[in-house]
Amino acid sequence: MKKILFVASEAVPFIKTGGLADVVGSLPKSIDSEYFDVRVILPKYACIKQEWKERMQYITHFHIDYNWNSTYVGVFELIEDGVHYYFIDNEYYFHQDQPYTDDIRWDIERFAYFSKAALSVLPDIDFCPDLVHCHDWQTGLVPAFLKEQFVANPFYSHMKTVFTIHNLKFQGRWGTWDVKNMTGLPDRVFDEEYGANLLRAGLLYGDAITTVSDTYAEEIKTQYYGEGMDGILRMRSGDLRGIVNGIDYTDFNPESDPLIVKNYDQSTFRKDKSKNKRALQRELGLPVDEKKMMIGIVSRLTDQKGMDLIACVLDELCADEIQLVVLGTGEERYENMFRHFAWKYGDKVAANICYSEALSHKVYASCDAFLMPSLFEPCGLSQLMSLRYGTLPIVRETGGLKDTVEPYNEYESKGTGFSFTNYNAHEMLGVIRYAQHVFYDKKREWNKMVDRAMKADFSWKNSAKKYQEMYDWLIG
Repeated sequence: MKKILFVASEAVPFIKTGGLADVVGSLPKSIDSEYFDVRVILPKYACIKQEWKERMQYITHFHIDYNWNSTYVGVFELIEDGVHYYFIDNEYYFHQDQPYTDDIRWDIERFAYFSKAALSVLPDIDFCPDLVHCHDWQTGLVPAFLKEQFVANPFYSHMKTVFTIHNLKFQGRWGTWDVKNMTGLPDRVFDEEYGANLLRAGLLYGDAITTVSDTYAEEIKTQYYGEGMDGILRMRSGDLRGIVNGIDYTDFNPESDPLIVKNYDQSTFRKDKSKNKRALQRELGLPVDEKKMMIGIVSRLTDQKGMDLIACVLDELCADEIQLVVLGTGEERYENMFRHFAWKYGDKVAANICYSEALSHKVYASCDAFLMPSLFEPCGLSQLMSLRYGTLPIVRETGGLKDTVEPYNEYESKGTGFSFTNYNAHEMLGVIRYAQHVFYDKKREWNKMVDRAMKADFSWKNSAKKYQEMYDWLIG
């Protein structure tokens, strides 16, 4: 049996700030346990809910040399859904109310410690992985520590590493002297131009590199999307592959979802999906009309998610026969923009400037279309959820959005949603209006598209197979 260790800064159900947690929480239990023993190491944050802490079992503790100190490392274990999770305990580094802080230098010190501790615990937990799978900049130093400080120890000498980029924009950068001083890593790990860049270290030292969609894997090799790393990614293009994320088809299942008013499936959505729409209209104070096209947005309200495009044409969009339901938080200007339009067009716009898991499920189940016009999108999960619920995505053709949403072709009656190419507000508006035309004037075609969307399979089992193939290729 091949042994795989995931090292990450977050994972559901323990701690979550974004899609990274969904991947690290879902992928290990989707990998075939007959052939792979997959375990996960996470920080033991103070903000993890008490119900999880009470289930953790103390394993051991020891000290490591870090930042010129003998630094405490505690180890706890919890088994959930058949997966062993280990938690690195150090209250000095992980006492905050959130996994990340506003002080990047402090976060770099915390996660550099975590990266070294994650390798150091392995002999004590009696787990010698064939491959260490590292996720995002917070674990970028794991491959560097392994090859620069641990490889002389026979216990570690055979281990391979995979580094997965979930979002290239976030890199963990600080001054070289500080990071070199705290980690003891040599000059060659860093670079005069880039300074200490933890993500860059992962790209250089990982035996393989993955990211979360085929299109994003190609995009990040260009200067426009490469965030300064495109040269390294082109150099390592033979070791780089894209594997689309999945979603948990148990949690996101319109047939059994306890958070929605009326369950439905492919055979019943024509009569039952609209019952969710009417319930949501009543809940949000919108006119109750199941024939009115409802468009949903569940998103961080930032430029990356295309909110500036929506800002350009929102008055024009509100002149159409639509309702717009927004759920999310983000930049203050966009939060206030949606609040203003909800006031200005109270019968058309419902702005929910918060995050609610229950309300997000209701939006996916109730809306007819789902708008996601991202500037860039490594994979995206919201469009996968909307497909699962038969809510047709309207997306820009970038990253995972391009890989997962097949644009409607009226001549061949194909497609699972609508898309546009250029980052242009009126091109987006044109596609939204084309979707309205199909919704109002070609209802049979719309329903056939909903049927295809609900049939699309973006469960983790498909993604897990591709990861397993990569593990086999690397381990041999």
